[in-house]
Amino acid sequence: MKHPLKTVDQVRAEMRAAGMSLAEWARTHKVSYSLSHEVLSGRCKGHRGAAHDIAVLMGLKHGQLRRKARKAPQQAQAATA
Repeated sequence: MKHPLKTVDQVRAEMRAAGMSLAEWARTHKVSYSLSHEVLSGRCKGHRGAAHDIAVLMGLKHGQLRRKARKAPQQAQAATA
């Protein structure tokens, strides 16, 4: 079963709760900060390419990553448990 999609506000709240800036999130996932900002602001819908990967990593859409993306630390711990 697929997990429920997050809203942009939920993604922002999660980052805020974790004390993580968007720039830090982008570095952690090895993606472009500016493109991450575009996706989170809604200016880029994340239909194709790296924007698609970012939207999937943020939980804004379902889909497969086109490339191997680095998992966030908490996801990596859950995967090994």
